[in-house]
Parts: sequence; C-alpha cells; structure tokens
Amino acid sequence: MKAFKLIVHQNSFSPVDLIISLKDYPGLKEKDIVEIYHPENDYPRLLLQVIKDAPGRGRDTISVEQSIATTFQLRTFADVYVNIVNVPDVALDSVELTFKDQYMGRSEMWRLKNHLVSTCVYLNKKIEYCGGAIRCQVYEMWSQGDRVACGVITEDTKIVFRSSTSMVYLFIQMSSEMWDFDIHGDLYFEKAVNGFLAELFTKWKKNGSNHEVTIVLFSRTFYKAKSLEEFPQHMKECLQKDYRGRFYEDFYRVAVQNERYEDWSNVLLQLRRLFTDYQKIVLQYHERPNMEIPTAINSTAAQGNFLEVLNMSLNVFEKHYLDRCFDRTGQLSVVITPGVGVFEVDRELTNVTKQRIIDNGVGSDLVCVGEQPLHAVPLLKFHNKDNNLNSIDDYSMPHWINLSFYSTNKKVAYSNFIPRIKLPPRKSQEPLKKMYEDERKSKLLKEDEYMHNSIFDYDAYDAQVFQLPPAHSTCVQRVARTKKTSVAGLEGLRRSPPASITHRKMSDPDIHHSLGDILSTGLKRCDSGCDTPDSPTGARLSPRSSISTHKPVIRTGRALINPFDPSHVTVKLTSNRRRWTHIFPKGPTGVLIQQHHYQARPAGEPLSRTENHRENTRESHRERRESHRENLPKENGSPMINNNHSIYQVDGNIISQSRKRMISASGALNILGTVLGPPSTNNASLALLWGATGEQEWTPALTTANRAIGVDWKSLTIPACLPITTDYFPDKRSLQNDYLVSDYNLLPDDVNADFAQNRAIYKEPLTTMEVFKELVSQRLAQGFQLIVGVSESDVIEAHCPSTPAPPPSKVAPQHSKPVNQAPTKRFLLSIGRIFHKLTLVGSTITVTRYRPRHPYPPFNIHYRYRFHAPNHDTYEVSWVSFTTEKLENYNWNYMDHYICTRGDTDFALVEALKYWRFRTLLLPLHNPATKQILEDESTHCDIYPTPTRQDLDQLTDGFLKMTESYFNKVKRPNKQRQVSPTKSLNTSQSNKAAAKTVLERTQSQTGESDDTYDDSVVEPKLKSTATLADIVERMRHPQLGVGFLQQTVSLPSHAFVSIYAIHWLQANVEGVTYEKGTQIMEKMLQEKMICHASGDTTKRFVVGYYMYHILPQKKDKDPTDYVRPLGDLQSFENEWMEVEVLGPRSPLVPHESSSGALDISGCSPQTDLTGVPAFLCDNIDPDYMHCDNDNDMPLYKNTHLDIDVNNKSDRIEWGHARYQATFRPDQAYEMCIQWAVASGNIVAELIFGWARKAQNCRLQMVPIPADPLALPFTLKSDPLRGPIYVPLNEEPLLRNKNALFEGFPEDTWLERLFLFQEAIVGRFGFIKCTVESTSHAAGVGDHLYVHVTGNMFILIITTVKSEQKARGTRRANKPLNASRYPVHLEAAPSPHEAYITRHVSGKNKDDYDNSRRMGFLWSWNHMISKKWKWSQYPATGDEAFQTRMLRDFKHFCANQEQRLSQFWDQCWALQEKAHGIDLE
Repeated sequence: MKAFKLIVHQNSFSPVDLIISLKDYPGLKEKDIVEIYHPENDYPRLLLQVIKDAPGRGRDTISVEQSIATTFQLRTFADVYVNIVNVPDVALDSVELTFKDQYMGRSEMWRLKNHLVSTCVYLNKKIEYCGGAIRCQVYEMWSQGDRVACGVITEDTKIVFRSSTSMVYLFIQMSSEMWDFDIHGDLYFEKAVNGFLAELFTKWKKNGSNHEVTIVLFSRTFYKAKSLEEFPQHMKECLQKDYRGRFYEDFYRVAVQNERYEDWSNVLLQLRRLFTDYQKIVLQYHERPNMEIPTAINSTAAQGNFLEVLNMSLNVFEKHYLDRCFDRTGQLSVVITPGVGVFEVDRELTNVTKQRIIDNGVGSDLVCVGEQPLHAVPLLKFHNKDNNLNSIDDYSMPHWINLSFYSTNKKVAYSNFIPRIKLPPRKSQEPLKKMYEDERKSKLLKEDEYMHNSIFDYDAYDAQVFQLPPAHSTCVQRVARTKKTSVAGLEGLRRSPPASITHRKMSDPDIHHSLGDILSTGLKRCDSGCDTPDSPTGARLSPRSSISTHKPVIRTGRALINPFDPSHVTVKLTSNRRRWTHIFPKGPTGVLIQQHHYQARPAGEPLSRTENHRENTRESHRERRESHRENLPKENGSPMINNNHSIYQVDGNIISQSRKRMISASGALNILGTVLGPPSTNNASLALLWGATGEQEWTPALTTANRAIGVDWKSLTIPACLPITTDYFPDKRSLQNDYLVSDYNLLPDDVNADFAQNRAIYKEPLTTMEVFKELVSQRLAQGFQLIVGVSESDVIEAHCPSTPAPPPSKVAPQHSKPVNQAPTKRFLLSIGRIFHKLTLVGSTITVTRYRPRHPYPPFNIHYRYRFHAPNHDTYEVSWVSFTTEKLENYNWNYMDHYICTRGDTDFALVEALKYWRFRTLLLPLHNPATKQILEDESTHCDIYPTPTRQDLDQLTDGFLKMTESYFNKVKRPNKQRQVSPTKSLNTSQSNKAAAKTVLERTQSQTGESDDTYDDSVVEPKLKSTATLADIVERMRHPQLGVGFLQQTVSLPSHAFVSIYAIHWLQANVEGVTYEKGTQIMEKMLQEKMICHASGDTTKRFVVGYYMYHILPQKKDKDPTDYVRPLGDLQSFENEWMEVEVLGPRSPLVPHESSSGALDISGCSPQTDLTGVPAFLCDNIDPDYMHCDNDNDMPLYKNTHLDIDVNNKSDRIEWGHARYQATFRPDQAYEMCIQWAVASGNIVAELIFGWARKAQNCRLQMVPIPADPLALPFTLKSDPLRGPIYVPLNEEPLLRNKNALFEGFPEDTWLERLFLFQEAIVGRFGFIKCTVESTSHAAGVGDHLYVHVTGNMFILIITTVKSEQKARGTRRANKPLNASRYPVHLEAAPSPHEAYITRHVSGKNKDDYDNSRRMGFLWSWNHMISKKWKWSQYPATGDEAFQTRMLRDFKHFCANQEQRLSQFWDQCWALQEKAHGIDLE
C-alpha cells in the first residue's frame, strides 16, 4: 500500500482511466489491478487496471479520469491509498452490460466477452469494440452474492447483455374480467393501462429505453350454438370449435404497430378510447339487420387465447434474420392479463409454444393485474378431453414464462386485508346459466350416488390422487414416462370397478415423479394398468432417458401436480430449464435469485446482514453450500426420507444413497456446483424448482407475504438477451442411451488447398484457428449456448464412435499432461436437446453432434382468427400455421464448409441455413411534388408528374455512377473520363453538335485543354463507313479513346464499360444511333475484336454496366503488357456487379415494327407520343402485363461482398449481394445484402455508407421488408400485419355503359383496366418495383409499386390469363357472367384477389356477391426507422405524410369531389383530341 496525491484528467487528455508511473510504486507491473481509496472514506473502493507506464504527472501523483473520480467520490488533490489487489479476490460472478440503438449478434457478444476477460470494469463504464462499431455500458456487477461497484472480469464471469432497444410485443387480454372492479374500485382495465402501462412507460423514459413496440388487444368470443347450421353464411369462415364442442372466434385489435415514441401518453389515451367500445364491437361484430345470430359471450381470462397470442409473436420473432433491423436487438412478448395466472390450454399447443419459446430464446413475460392466488402460478390446466366425471385435471407449471403481479400502492383506509379471490355476483347471470345448463345436467351425480361430507375423507382422497403407484422393489429403477395416469375415482373408495383407470395423456416432458411421496405415504395401491404396453397414442412422445437392459422396466403412472403444494413434485433437470439461468445473479447463499420476488421471513426472525442488504430478493434453499445447511427450516416440517436411504433425483434417474458413489462424478451433479452431501433430513434436491431461474423452491410464503411476487421491471425495461452460456450437459449414461452420435472432421488447410487450385482469384484463406472460432460463432448466432462449468473428464466419450477408426477427437486428454500431443481446444455447445462438441487437435477440427434418439414429433397447428390493424376498417379473417422447427435437421456440415472456404461459390448460402439479409431499393431522390405536399397542407397528393426523358437519363446516370464508384469501386483515369451519357444522348440527336461535344469533353474533363491538344485541332469524327478496325484503333486512342478501367487483379487490360462505349460511338462516329451502336459492338464481339472481361465468349453483347476488353489482334506484335482475362465467368461474376441497363417498358406496340434494342431514353410508358393515356390507345401490347422479364437475363444475380471496408473487425468478414440483373430508370432497383460471417454493426456501417453516397448520385436508398404485403399465404408473413384494401369506385365512370372499356376489343379489357389502375398509382408517385414474389409460384401477375419516398407499397391485383402461350387461339364461347366484369374462363385469379373478394367486402354484407371488386392493396414499409430519415428527404418515414397519402388516395378512388371522374374525362378528352387529328 502506498499513498499518492490524486489529480484528475479529461478523456480528451488521455484515453486511459489511470495514469501512474511504475517507478513510483516498486513491484507494480502493467496489467496489474490496483484499488484506490481515501483512507478515511467508507465508500466502495475503486479498482483500475494499469494499462501502460505513463510518467510525467509529478512525483507520487496519480491521475484518474474525471467522471470515474466523481462516481467514486474521490477528491482532487487529496491523498489516496493505492494497493495492488489479488485478482481472485475481486473477480466478478456476473456483469450486466446495456446497449442501445444497435444490433448486436450473439457471435459479437461472445467475441466481446473474450475481449473483456482480465480487464477491470466499474459502474457505468463505457466499452467500445470493433473500432467503436459496438458500444455498451456496464450496468450492474455481482460478486460473492453482493452487488459491487467495480471488479475484474475473469474467464468464469457470466456476462449478461441487456438491450434498451428491443422488439416488444405488448398483448392486452380483453377478457371479461377487464370490466370487473378490483378491491380499490378501479376497473381491471384501468389498473392495467393507467396503472401498469403508465408506470412501465415512465420507467422506459427514465431509463432511456427506445423499444420498437406493437400493442395488441385480444380476446376470445364464445357463441351459444349447438351446430354450425345456426350460423349465417358470413360468420362461418372464421369459426373454430374447442374440445368441448363450443364455437368461438378470436379477435385481435392492433393498436400500435412497430412504433417508437419518446412520449407514450397519447398511446394510453388511444387505448382508453379503444376500450370504451371494444366489447360492443367484438360481440356485435356479425350482427346484421333482420338476421338471427347466436348469442356472443366474451371469455374469461383462463379460457382465452393465451398461447395463441404467444405463438403469433413467435412467428414474427422466428424470422429475425429476414428483415434484419440494425438499430435493435432482442425480442420480448409481454401478455397483460386481468386473470391470476391460470390458463386452460391444449396440451399439444403448450408443447409447441414451450419448444418454440425456448429454442428461439425469446423473453416471455406474463403480467397479472388480478390478485395473486394462494397456489403456485403460472399454472396451465390442460383441457380434459375425457368426459368421464372421474377424470382428474392435469396441470403444468411452465418455467418458460416470467411471471409478475402488478398491484397498485393504493391503501384502503379501514383495512389491510388483501382478498385473493373475487366474490361471485349476487345473482347468477342468465346467459351463462343457460349456456352451461345442459353440460351440468349431463355431469351431475344422481342423488343416491352423492356422498355427504361426514363420511368423506377428503385428505385420504387427495393423498390418493397425488400419490404414485408403488414401485415393486426399492432398487434403482428407470421411471419411464408414458401417457398413463392412474386414476383413483370416487368408485375406487367404494370398491366398485374403476371406469377408466388407464387414462392416457401426453405428459409434460419436464415433470417427474418423486419417490419420496411413495416411500412416505402409507397408502399403497397397485395400478391395474401398470404393465400394459404403451398404446399407439402413447408412442407419440419419447420414452424417458436411458432404459437399463438388465432389469425389467417398470412403468408407473405420472404424479399429478397439486398446485397448492407443488413441492413434492421433482422436476427433471434439462437443458431447457437451464437455458436462461445465466442471466440471474447469485445471491448470498450461492443460489441464483430473481430480484422481483420478495423475501418472506418467519415472524420474529431478525434480518441477517445479507438479507438487510437485499430485502427484496427471495432466496431459495436449493443447491446450498454445506456451511449453510444446518440453520435451515425443515422441508414441510417432516422428514421426507425413511429407511435412512437418501434418495436423489438427478436428470430423471432416481438414485438411492447406496448407489450414489457410482455417479457422483457425473456431469449432471457437478454442474450444480455441489455434490450432494451426506443424507440430511431435508433433502433439498427434492423440492420443486420453481420459476425462471430453475433454482428456486416454491414455498407457501411466496403467496402469503404482503407482496410476494412483484413486477420484474428490469426484464420489462431492459430485457436480457439470451445468455451465451449455460451449464447443463447430460451425464454419460444418458448420452449413451438417449442420444445418437455422429462426427466429422474438418481440415481447413487441406480443404483450402483443394479450393485454391480452382480459384481464379486468390483470397487469403482462414487459418485453422480462425475457422475453429468461426464454427463456434456461427453456432452461437443460430441460438446455441456454450456449456461452461462441466469438468473435462465428464465429456470423455462413453459411446462407441460412429467411425471404425477413432478420429482425433477421441484422444481427449485423460490426465493433466497429455503425452506429446498437439494442443487441444474444446468447446461444448447446446440448443434444446442437441449438443455439439468442437475439438481442435493440431490442424484437425472434429465436430461431434449428439441429437436425441427420440426427437419430439413435428407439430403444425393451423389457426384462424380475425384481426384489425391500424388504418383498417374491419376485422379481417386471416390464418397462420404454428410449427416447431426441427433443429436437428440444420445442415451444419455444409455451413462449416461454407465458413472454411470463405464463402466460395461451391457453397452458396441457401434458405435453410437461416442467414441474415437486408433488402434495399434504390429510388429517385428528389421529387418536387413530395416537397409541395409537405409544405402545403391543402394540396391533393395526385400531383406527381410523369417523369421526363431528362429525369430518366439523370437516374440512369446516377445509377451507373453508383455502380462504378461504390458497388464495384473501380476507377477510370480522369484524362479519359467519358462524356456523361445524358450529354451524349442529347447531342447525338443533332449531329451538328457532335464535334463540339468532343471539345467540351476534353476541356471539362481534363480542365487543361492546352496540354492535350489545341482548340483548332479537333479530330474529325469517324465516317459512318469506317471499318471496325478503324473504330477499335480510335477506341484505344489515349486522349480520344473510350476510357479504360484501371487494371486490377481480376480485370484484363483495355477493359471498358459497354454503355459508355455506346455513348462514345454516338459521339465519335457519324450517324450512329443507339441501335446502330449496339449492332457495331455486337459485330466486334463476333469478329473476336472485343470480348467480355471474364474471357467468356458465349454471351451476347449486353448494354449496361458490363465490362468488355479489346483483344490483341494477330497483326499486333506480341503485346508485352497485355493482361489476360480470368477465363472463369463464375469467378468474375462473383467479384463484379454487372447490370444491364434498359429503357422504360412501354405498354404500347410500336407502330413501325422495328424490333431491336430499346433506346435507353425510350419514351415514358404511360402515354403515347400524342399524350393519350396508354389504357385508351389502340395499339396495346398484349404481353405488357405478364412478362417482366422479356430477355435471357435472370431476374437476380449474386456477387461476393467485402463487408468490413474499414477493417474494424477482429476477424475476417464477408457477405454477398443479390442484385437485379437489369436496371430500368422508371422502376425501383432492388439489392439485397446477405451475410452469415459478419458483424451486424459493420454491415450496418457499409449500408448506411452506401445510402449517404447514393444521394450524390441523385438516388435514395431505403430498406424494404422481405414480405412487403404480409398476406396470409406466405409462410413468412407477420400474422398481425396485413394490407389495406382500397376499392376503386367505378360506378360513376360507367355512365350507361355495361363495361368500362366498351367499344374496345373485349380481349383487351383486363389489360386496359390494369393500365388505368397503373395510371392512377403513377399520379400518386408510385413506381413499379419488380421484386420476388414470396407468396406463391411465379407467373401470377402481381404488380407491386413502391412510393418514390419508399414509405408505402401498392399492389394492383390482376387476373392472369393462364393460357398466355396459346393467346392466338382465343376461345369463342364467352362465359355468361352477370357480373360487372367479364372474367374469362382461362383467367386464374391470384390468391391475393381471392383474399380481397372474400374478406374485405366491408361491413355491409349485402354486397356479398362474388363480383370482382376493383381495387388496390396498400401496405406500409415498416423497415424505415429513424436512422433512415435524412434531412434531405424529410418525407421518408414521416408519419403525417404517410397518413395523408393514404387518406387522399382513398378519397380519389372513392371519387370524392368527383376527382376520379375528372381524371377519366381528361383522359377521354385527350383520346378524342388525338383521334380528331387522325381523322383530319
């Protein structure tokens, strides 16, 4: 210890926290940890690490960064003691880091954790990683059971990541209790919204949380009806039937969708408004005048659609890799219910929900605003599908739901009594009574069967129900799980034959029987169904764990849970149960604690010091250290063990004391941190492990304390991300019996050597160590967790290897020093019941996979519901499937090779690998109309002009610049920079100006025309008769030539860009038009004068950003500086982005049948030259609607993408770009960025960089969702999002006509209708966007349009002629269709159209006829977040602008103020005028 004088410094002065000179303190070294404190203060001592020797602040003086000194109350210029500390003394058990507004993948979390090992942290310390791309802050630290202010992170420290910007779904259950009053006279709804939500939002604001929130009100409506016939037609499409034969419908009202607000008070107001008529709307939703419909009843909370709601959010969360948002991490679903935490559920749906929640690592919180009951909650009561009176209810206590009870702080003046149940109303409610009367009749006992209390021993009855059938021997036995439940009915006591003794149920995989009950209870009864073989239904679930072969298997029934005293049920320790445990800190007794459970102490017991320190935590008595054993109360007051045989339950195996030695070293015990000691009266391992930590005992005190379970505000404010570590690994016996093992070896050096030979472009391969780390990273990213705390010896293989010759992994070190063997690294990972072991020995990586021998059966649950999203008018029918994912089917071998070969083309990313992606569109940047709409409140929104030729040319220009400078990052030397295409396009129209252009170019581009050549010496243009050789000669001219690209690794010499070559021809050769230029180049290609830059000779000459090079001719002397092309098209395309550039597509057939390349500056498509709108022209192109792709190009191409352009990452990163193969200036251009081996933040930096640069090119880059419309037929669609249907009111346009386009040939009507709709969306600023249709087979003509601001999409629903090919032979017989629209027999409606006509026909069902309704589907672009709102284009992401656009579009389509009619009339006027001209 030594005294120093303390001064402080700013961060700007020195980035290190502590400046100290090593010579002032003998024995101090770099990397040492020192504590700094004022001798007289009792404040927590500050720990800092000596980073480097930094003398120069004066003798015996240390300097600490100012903010730290303030936090730790260190006074400047005062004396402090500095002391070197021993790291283990200050090691942290766990650290919580918070981060905000960024996406941090699980791989980054792990790499950051490794980066932090052996560093010193203190409260609020800011941590940066990956060159500042990842930023987080220390929130809380725990060491030796206490919260501390600073400490050192070691290998064993658990790091918990909490995100202040998560995706949060708040579901409010609008069950009937919401309209009841609580003890304080508030409605439960008020308690939920004005109480809980208001408090939650205040906490968010205080903490600076910025979550992306969706709020949904949901409820279930039961209908009193015996059969489907009682319902009118319009109600049948969404009815579902439950296990008791009741009809019901589920309603979802989305109040807020993916919003982030600074201030949530308006939302509370909106929720109160929705509440006032929610019940009325939902219950009377189907009422029509003069129509009988069955009575509707709102369900209670317990019977509501609780699990369905969780699955809804899981369908969104599961697809987190599809629409990867870069400014949030983490997923949380919160259900707010007026109930008490008890739900009646379907067993199968419970299993699906549980598996999905755990596998996906989603936080699920249940907040009850009802009073906490006197039994264990949350409690799921399984639907009892057995109508027998004696069948017994079965319960499950889910550990995967984090439960909170919200109670207001109001006091009742006259009493401190808290009622736990609601009193029944004074008189029974008639409707309910009627509804259940019949059921009751069927279930009531006859009078003589009824027993009076006097002779009925309820306790004996209970003991019998919750008792297990006795075992036939006391030896260790496997308890196999089957679907049987022994039932002791009333008859059992009266010795009458039991009605249904082997009652089969699918059991919860986590509940197991405690033999303690069997041994201690006096009642022994043999189950008559004991030895019956498993029934076929029983086989649906796996038999439990290992079955020993040498002993007969004894099957026992399953003990039921008694919710009032669940402590007798032993819970099997599984990997699922331990999935989240590492987010909880350890309390003073060494047990994980949940901080919102209040400690209940026996009266009169003084607070001990540790409890004083943290009164609000509840300790559990499990996994206790020996030293704490003796002073604990007995479990339930009576010993649970008899015969002096201690009974242990480990991983489902029941072990008696005498056999304990054999397995004491097994993993399952060691992981718990204690090997259970000698028999003690209260065997802690037999208590029920209750709640989310998996280590808390349920005690009655949990319910009787004044406020037993509070609200887990921390989890709701800064939700934890799934931890990257866990501690469960099955024991050897279980591994042998329950798991299938397979392994494969990976030798990265050999693999890369093979691939390097075939590679045209050499890339530095990953080293074996880099590959090894990346294999771990990828598994973490896919939801695996690293298993820590399992000792080395436990994992030495107990199984026979799958390969005859043992692979290197089998030589796991058996003793402390392996004999002459390469160093070994080993990682264990798990997800669900799948375990992976990665071993690195020398240069061999071995991957060993354990997967369950009996995997869970796959589920697929189909669910129909009604939902009402924002901006919608009705509750629309939708449907969704809930499926469990078969994690064991993930192709890890393929993924590992993808990593090993650095993403080579031989291992492309495929859908099943669940790689991350981000879709973007390039749109035109400035539109004066947008500006006008923003500035003038009164203006209409259909003021977008048709883009002029000049606009389109500028867009093409900008796109080429973007491709060249930013996507391809190539340079063309300035001297030879080409004329901009627009200039050449405009000048080539008049050849007089051509010579002048050449001059202008040389002056403007070089800026020093004197050097190059004198004004007077303008080289004449080449004659139109010039030979190809002359042209090539001129192309090579150093000054006048075409401008070659700089030669790089994969580019040959003399490479040029095809579209610039065409412009150059137009400027340098007389009389060359666009078409002629293309023909000249095509000829050069055939004559082998030029060739594609990859060396490929098979493809046609493509105009656009395509690279070609001039081949050396035979007559040339052998050129020494000629660089050959790669000669490999695939490798070339993997390096460079090449895009064909086309003109706008015209819906009209050109009059002169000049086929050939379209002029890039082709006329804009909406009108013909005389200004007549396309839908009224005579020469419509019949194929315009169908083929988006009229040439040999694929729709998309792929290329390799260098992601980490600023070298910030600590590993090699790469990705891929999938881009549209053709660019048209009148359409949006799509590019999708895909990655697996890259850090989210670094990908984000790349994309935001592009978005900024796009503005210089007059383009705007916006993100778009993977599924823009979210229609229910897409597998990936969001179940709570859907398009808004905007009908087009055609009535006023018909005016005595039978059809809109009467007078035109009938086979063009559909086409014309489509062109008319296209003209309307064009007026509102929408442009075509040809994106992949996610929903169904291509060929269905769905035409998607995006707004120029990127804010919204419109889909024009079209009916497609299925016989496109046989268009010449039209069928003569027209369908006799009375509908307003002739629908041809061969017209196949798109599924979208079916969705429209069925569901969106509005409330007034009189128009429920099947006539095709014209209209549009409108949907919002929910991917645009704050980060995409640039000052240059304020309309993007502007909510007011969006709502105004929709409102105005609806007005226009409904013909308000005659706007639609006026537009129609103007179009006809133009047509008549044009015809007038023709007639003259």
